[in-house]
This record gives sequence, C-alpha cells and structure tokens, in this order.
Amino acid sequence: MVHIFLDLDGTLVDPRQGITQSVRYALERMTLVAPPADELTWVIGPPLIESFTRLGVAAPEIALKYYRQRYAAQGIYEARVYDGVIAALTALTGAGHVLCLATAKPHVFARRVVAHFGLADHLADLFGPEMDGTRNDKADLLAHAIEITGAAPGASVMIGDRVHDIEAARANTMASVAVTWGFGDVGEWACADRICNAPPELPGILNDLLAT
Repeated sequence: MVHIFLDLDGTLVDPRQGITQSVRYALERMTLVAPPADELTWVIGPPLIESFTRLGVAAPEIALKYYRQRYAAQGIYEARVYDGVIAALTALTGAGHVLCLATAKPHVFARRVVAHFGLADHLADLFGPEMDGTRNDKADLLAHAIEITGAAPGASVMIGDRVHDIEAARANTMASVAVTWGFGDVGEWACADRICNAPPELPGILNDLLAT
C-alpha cells in the first residue's frame, strides 16, 4: 500500500492572502512596521514562530497569538485551491494510493481548511502540529504520521513546495516530489527525487517514481 503525504499551503491551496495579511495584522498589533504583503510570501511554509523571529519580533509567541486571532476569524477562508488539484487527488485515490495531509499548519486549522475547500473527502488522515508547537518540525511531524498510519517509508512519498518538505522526507528515508506552483524556489527543490510543474502531472510522476 502506497501512502502519499501532502503538504497543504503552497501545494493544495494558495493561502497567500490569508497568511500574509494575518502576519501584517500581528506585526501592527505589536506596533511594528509591517512589510507589504507581497514581501511576506516567504513566511508560507515554515513554522510561523520562526518567521516572526526572523521579522525581528521580540516576543514571537505574542505575535503568533495575534496572527491566530485574525487567521481563525478571517484568514482561513482567504485562500483558493490550485487549479487541477482536485482532479489530481481523485486520480491518485482512484489508483489505490492512501492520501494523508502532513502540514506545518496546526491541525485544528488544517481540518477547517480541507473541510471548507472540499479536500477532506480525498484524505485518509491529517497531521499537523499542536497549537503549543509540538511537532512544529516537519521531519518530526512526518515521523509521527508514519508511526500512526503504519506507512512503509520505502513505499511512501512526500509532496510539497518548500525545502522543509523535501528535508523531512529525506530524514524519514522517504521519496519526495517538489511542486513548483507554490512558494519554494529552484534551490529548495534541488534535493527532491522529482519535480512537478503542474497538478495534472502528479499521477504520472508518482507512477514513474514508484516504479523505480
């Protein structure tokens, strides 16, 4: 049985408006100058507590609370499913693969996202950090997902747009596919086993990867 672990932000959905505007809201509440939203897309993917530290916030845990205030009320819905994703997920489940979400977004938020945007029915399970930061590290999260699902790393694949996804797969001796429509770059995708440029290509790329 093949388990496919999928990132959420930048892989299944484009969350840039909700995340960047919620980060700006948090910075403003901390009386800091908030960069324009288009200069904040780099925060999408890594743990936000780390991103607030990089932004120079002295108390990142407080900024994270402000972020979650806006995100939970509004930002969670300021996203869209990438074109072709639903069809790709349908094809993968139709091929007998078990699809699981493995996201850096706290699972309490991730469940609301996949339910709201019609993705939940394609997923056998969902894994994300706790609100207190437990399993913020993507490699730890993926190891936890492997333990819970009983997935065999050698017959599993991690799909994501950022280097954290690729490194997590490598740390768990799992193959990886980097997708180029999200928020990573060529340097981040360099260590992936395969690179996918559009959602309709995913089933074919996975078939090729799993056959090797």
